[in-house]
Order: sequence, then structure tokens, then C-alpha cells
Amino acid sequence: MLKLFSKNEVPSGADWLIVGLGNPGPKYDGTRHNTGFLMIDALAEHFNCEVRRVKFKGLYGKCKIAGQDVVLLKPSTFMNLSGQSVTDAMNFFHLPPERVLLLFDDISLDVGKTRIRLKGSDGGHNGVKNIIYLSGSDRFPRMKIGIGHKPEGWDLADWVLSRFSKDEMKLLAGIAENVIAAAELILGGQADKAMNRFNS
Repeated sequence: MLKLFSKNEVPSGADWLIVGLGNPGPKYDGTRHNTGFLMIDALAEHFNCEVRRVKFKGLYGKCKIAGQDVVLLKPSTFMNLSGQSVTDAMNFFHLPPERVLLLFDDISLDVGKTRIRLKGSDGGHNGVKNIIYLSGSDRFPRMKIGIGHKPEGWDLADWVLSRFSKDEMKLLAGIAENVIAAAELILGGQADKAMNRFNS
């Protein structure tokens, strides 16, 4: 049955949703687990977008990337419930998983390394796990950003919530440039080229 929208409910058009995963609040600013948020900030600055509007259990903004109308989203649900925010936005804009690009941290990659996949399992990442669970699909293109392997003797939770060193932050600046370039390629229909250039 066709759903009819009232004037206030008609979705504003969006061709793509780009989601950075992280935890809200100053306590988590700059932590490894908030790498997705850092990358959304880089995209927002580059494409002249303010991610400040409150909706979809998160903060969002709209911009143009590769000729596409794009929503940048930072969920405010805390990492393990990221799917609540993502599926709310997907439903509102009528977007399939194939048009939702996820940006998130990966402990299996060194800082400065990235890996792009067009679908796949959660890889042990709780935010991605919740998105797959609530959406019922694993066909999300994603860009994993390395945050470094957990050092011996560290608790995993302590490691992902630790902050980057100054040298690591310099590496992340370069990664942000790669994320911007990769997003343009993926949204422009050149995902294979993005994977060839930025998978490491």
C-alpha cells in the first residue's frame, strides 16, 4: 500500500547517506572509536556542510558530493545502538543499504591504513553489527579506518576509547583526504577505482 505523506512529512530528497560511527559527548572527542565522527567532520568542512541539525537520533547536514544530494550523519545513540539512527534516516529518505556509506574505526588496521568494502559482515564492530541487525542487510558500502592494533596488556575497551598521539593525528589528516576522495569516487559510481586506490 502506498504511504501518503503529509506536507510536513514529505522526505527532503537525498541520493546517499554517509554515516560516521562514534559516541556522542565531549568525553569521547578525539578517541579512536570516534574516528567515524572525525571523518564526517572532514567531509563537512571540505564540502561546506554544517552537521548540526537534530533528527534521526543524531546530528546531520546536507551537501553535494559528486553531483549527488548527500546527508552526512553522526548518530547520537552511542556506538552499540547506531542502527537506530541509521535505519531512521534510511527509512525517511527511502534509501537502500547500497546507498549508505559507513565510516568507522578498525583495530585490525594500522593508523594510516584504510579498507573499502561494498558489503560484508560486521567484522566484530558493534556499531556495524547493530546496523546490520536492525536493517536486515549487510550490503552497506563501508570504509574502515585503521586505529592500530590493541597493544599487549591493554583491555580492548580502554584501547578504542584512548586518544590518538600527535603523530597519529597527523596520519589521520592524510586519511581524511583519502576519505574525501574515496567518497567522491564511490558516490560517482567508481567504487572499484576507490578500492584500487585506497585499500591497503
